[in-house]
Amino acid sequence: MTDRISHYDLKGKSVWVAGHKGMVGSALVRRLQNEDCEITTVDRQGLDLRRQSDVEAWMKGVRPDCVFVPAAKVGGILANDSHPAEFLYENLMIEANIIHTARECDVEKLLFLGSSCIYPKFARQPMTETELLEGPLEPTNEWYAIAKIAGLKLCESYRLQYGCNFISAMPTNLYGINDNFDLQSSHVLPALMAKMHAAKAEGASEVVLWGTGTPKREFLFVDDCADALVHLMKVYSGQGHVNVGTGTDLSIRDLAELIADVVGFEGALIQDTGKPDGTPRKLLDVTKLSDLGWTAKTSLIDGIRQTYGWYLKALA
Repeated sequence: MTDRISHYDLKGKSVWVAGHKGMVGSALVRRLQNEDCEITTVDRQGLDLRRQSDVEAWMKGVRPDCVFVPAAKVGGILANDSHPAEFLYENLMIEANIIHTARECDVEKLLFLGSSCIYPKFARQPMTETELLEGPLEPTNEWYAIAKIAGLKLCESYRLQYGCNFISAMPTNLYGINDNFDLQSSHVLPALMAKMHAAKAEGASEVVLWGTGTPKREFLFVDDCADALVHLMKVYSGQGHVNVGTGTDLSIRDLAELIADVVGFEGALIQDTGKPDGTPRKLLDVTKLSDLGWTAKTSLIDGIRQTYGWYLKALA
């Protein structure tokens, strides 16, 4: 198979979005409503993705034409560090069951969603797809990263051995509608937003931030991510994975100040340097995705405003 195909037409296809209630899955459902396809979903009560027999029975009954796999157990540094076995086991089970059964059910095309944390802690910046496995991972999320690397390699192996049209996309840090704002398990952007909103409501004079504030991160609005994934489903059919991001980054401190402006928190931002920073920098090289005809559309400030608007409605 070549790295490009002329077009995979979603028109009239049965499209299963695994994990449709999550942030990425729900964004995919919104995006796919613009396509002339049949969107198939099932919630956790109807299907436990960790159980192979259940996944096989359900997929063989539904017979989707193509599959998006954003389903995963996700969380920030604290959650990853506190529950390593759950992050490794559950993600391995989810991806293995879906990918294996997709081959048995003759699924036409599958897109597996990974994460930029698959790259080494000290990867060359910006990170190209070839940086994978070039060095040790960041210890605070290596369990999740190892599971995602396994999913990526599983897609590659089924492509090599069986000729399956299974592809993988590796998004940068995502945020947006339906994000997780629980401070015990959320990622940095929603955690900062929730902290600052609470501090503003309580009239607090300061907000404490983890680490030094110097690590640099890239952020992609989840609806842009969904658009990129649909684009890749249509136009890409290569062996290697594809980075999905904006190609720009900023420091955590600058991000915090940006969120404070949007939320309207006017207190001090204090750095707790005793807390871990994580990877020093994570910026994706998105040349491959750009060459395939896609670039991000939503600016960070606009995305943060949309996310905070949704958060306020969710709290009401």
